[in-house]
Amino acid sequence: MNAPLALSAEKLESLLEQLSAIVGEQRVKTDRDSLQTWGKDWTKHFEPNPSVIVFPATTEEVQAVVRLANQHQIAITPSGGRTGLSAGAVATNGEIVISLDRMNKVLEFLPADRMVRVQAGMVTESLQQYAEEQGLYYPVDFASAGSSQLGGNIGTNAGGIKVIQYGMTREWVLGLTVVTGKGDILRLNKGMIKNATGYALQHLFIGAEGTLGIVTEAEIKLTRQPQDLKVLVLGTPDFESVMPILHAFQQRIDLTAFEFFGEVALQKVLDAGHVGKPFDTPCPFYVLLEFEGRFEAVVDDAMSIFEHCMEQGWVLDGVMSQTQAQAQNLWRLREDISETIAPFTPYKNDISVLITHVPAFIKEIDAIVAANYPDFEICWFGHIGDGNLHLNILKPANLTKDEFFDQCKVVNTQVFETVKKYNGSISAEHGVGMTKKDYLEYTRDVVEIGYLRELKKVFDPNGIMNPGKIFDL
Repeated sequence: MNAPLALSAEKLESLLEQLSAIVGEQRVKTDRDSLQTWGKDWTKHFEPNPSVIVFPATTEEVQAVVRLANQHQIAITPSGGRTGLSAGAVATNGEIVISLDRMNKVLEFLPADRMVRVQAGMVTESLQQYAEEQGLYYPVDFASAGSSQLGGNIGTNAGGIKVIQYGMTREWVLGLTVVTGKGDILRLNKGMIKNATGYALQHLFIGAEGTLGIVTEAEIKLTRQPQDLKVLVLGTPDFESVMPILHAFQQRIDLTAFEFFGEVALQKVLDAGHVGKPFDTPCPFYVLLEFEGRFEAVVDDAMSIFEHCMEQGWVLDGVMSQTQAQAQNLWRLREDISETIAPFTPYKNDISVLITHVPAFIKEIDAIVAANYPDFEICWFGHIGDGNLHLNILKPANLTKDEFFDQCKVVNTQVFETVKKYNGSISAEHGVGMTKKDYLEYTRDVVEIGYLRELKKVFDPNGIMNPGKIFDL
């Protein structure tokens, strides 16, 4: 099965007329600015080249577009908030881009079930705000929550800063409505917690990056709001001290977050001038942890653990938030990193291993990077409480983007061989897309990938759904 080719110019006009009949003439765009805007995500490796952008408003309109694409044998690239970092939403070969921007509504709220049914184009932060209005909480959170969409979160099984307590997006999806690559509408699980009736097909679409079909609606579980969240930022003398700090706190307190970042990352945030340094003591690494301080005994316990870590030499200095405003400012030290390093065109690796292996793993990766790029700035940060590390190599001013990326690719094999050695993942939460496709076998074996290919053929027999992402057919 080969990926469909883009339409010839002669047939494009007919296609545009048919698309306009489905979604309305004003909801079909072919101008260059629109093609560039909706034809790409945050990845800078590939140039977008779609044929047309369409903006359906309902599941049935998505179905009609997918059936039309099958008829014309033209590929489809789903587009959400376009915040992905693996080129999973980049259209490079004349595809129809289906944007879910208009499909952003709450369809139903069931308070007894603590569940909300939403369209897949709803912005993550909008869902968080809606949950708060109901006195509830949607805990999947990350720096791009203000622009990412639920459909994209589901397509990559997004994680973020609260995984240590709340898990990935998958844990919060109780049901999905999808349009398969064949153009069928499937309503999967319908929000039920208990449903023992065979294959749980909804889970196949979580993390599938739009290669099996398009998620159009989702039943999302909500939970109680956390109360009196406290944030600590601690400076450590070396990376080896980070994991003992995690173990010390986890033995006595349920953490809602445990993040880490290096001095380079902190300095980039401070240079932006939006937030101040947490304390004066210089430290090569920092950890940020969060917990619910609803009871005075818990806060006292946290201070006791902090003092113990100081006595052990694992912590050089630290600060705990006393107000919500202070907590938000401390979080900015971590959450503003991606934005402040973006001008340096970072070459990113989003990798994970079991928490047990993190110290040995990061030591090996650091040695590989230092040996190959002694003159490059290396920016470490990540959700280390769940084993997820973000390695960012920053581009020097004297190199072009292509020269820089070519040099960075030299060590990819060594990095991913180390990931494989520790039975880790080459992509912890950003998906495979096109940037990680060539390295998939470092995480999934050949037999397993063969099963993935066969699954795609079941849901997408003509190969029109986001071809070229995750693997080739």
